[in-house]
Amino acid sequence: MQSLRVLIVDDEEDIRDILSDRLQAYGYEIVTAADGLEALEKVEKTSPDLVLLDIQLPKLGGMEVLSRIKREHPQITVIMITAHGKIQLAVDAIKQGAYDFVEKPFNPDLIRIKVDNAIERHTLLRQNEYLRSELKGEYGEFIGKSQKMLEVLGTIEKVASSDSTVLITGESGTGKELVARALHKNSSRSSEHFVVIDSTAIPLTLLESEIFGHEKGSFTGALARKIGKMEVANRGTLFLDEVGDMAYELQSKFLRAIQEREIERVGSTQPIKVDVRFIAATNRNLQEAIQNGKFREDLFYRLNVVNIKLPPLREIKEDIPLLIDHFLSKYPTVKNRKKVQITDKAMEFLMNFNWPGNIRELQNCIEGAALLASSNVIYPEHLPQEIVSDKVTESVQDELRIKSGMSLKEAEKTLILKALEQAGGNKTEAAKLLGISLRGLHYKLKEYNIE
Repeated sequence: MQSLRVLIVDDEEDIRDILSDRLQAYGYEIVTAADGLEALEKVEKTSPDLVLLDIQLPKLGGMEVLSRIKREHPQITVIMITAHGKIQLAVDAIKQGAYDFVEKPFNPDLIRIKVDNAIERHTLLRQNEYLRSELKGEYGEFIGKSQKMLEVLGTIEKVASSDSTVLITGESGTGKELVARALHKNSSRSSEHFVVIDSTAIPLTLLESEIFGHEKGSFTGALARKIGKMEVANRGTLFLDEVGDMAYELQSKFLRAIQEREIERVGSTQPIKVDVRFIAATNRNLQEAIQNGKFREDLFYRLNVVNIKLPPLREIKEDIPLLIDHFLSKYPTVKNRKKVQITDKAMEFLMNFNWPGNIRELQNCIEGAALLASSNVIYPEHLPQEIVSDKVTESVQDELRIKSGMSLKEAEKTLILKALEQAGGNKTEAAKLLGISLRGLHYKLKEYNIE
């Protein structure tokens, strides 16, 4: 596990030694500096989580050092060290961004309490900063009773508790990120970060910095140090989505990170240890990409420790009604009404469609249909045109053909019954299908004694 780093800045060697020994005993990694200029150099080189900073320093005063740190590295927490009787200076430092202060001579127990509290605050701030930067989405539960989906769930249950690297494969829209989140949620790392990197959503010029972070000045526009997502994922899970699209020149660096559990920020030669579980996903054929020289074979074998293959929706059509029912259960809150229903005929269209976009396409289709269904019932006309195929429409027309010898009244009654069936019993919709008024339909129902 990565140790938290504390920079101790004091011009008295005895003070540095006392604090170093004490905090090392508590498990912190210690860096020291004897003056203000050295302190700023150490901040740049070591990126400490916490700085214990004396107010009275040679070369550059503690207040100026504090100002520079808070301006250039606002994520670093600072505790001021002050001599007895200089409390007002410490109060001024807090007003300028210091977290707290300690007074000489030191109380060892008080030092530990203040440092532990400051580190806890620093960790929470970093977590909150990361969470605010992430786009939040909704991730439903696994829905399905097909044999293939039950096999997927069984594999998730077996490997979730391990730290093994997992490669999830399947077409777009099959739920690869949902599987990754399920693996994280059911692991010992569930209380830590689940960090997502989408290789297709980040420009190549920024992807390396996004994954590994960068140092200030390492390239044009690098105005401050940036913590990469792999470092943010420390003790948690890193999900690399669409890994098959990762640039070839970046794959070797990512391979080293998996092998060594160690990274280097862009512009730095200092290695940083990370404790991360890796999960990757792709909709590409990586074996084919290897043959074409677009994907490293050694990286593939590092990622493919456990493979979970998600079936396309066209292979698990028995799960479609369950998925639709799940999606419809989410929409009443949007329109403040009862749960939207779906007619048998509309369900038939949905079952017969091949769904090239898989579960994601089905969800978007149902959401759109639910919004269009003003009568709280989804009919075929609420579905996208490509789903209401000509072949199925012809079969419906065949059902409505007039049989030889049928009287006009019998034909009219049959037509009304078919319209009611297609409308799921909704009279308003049935009247629309028949091209008559609702009052006219009520009259016909009474005439033919149709309940």
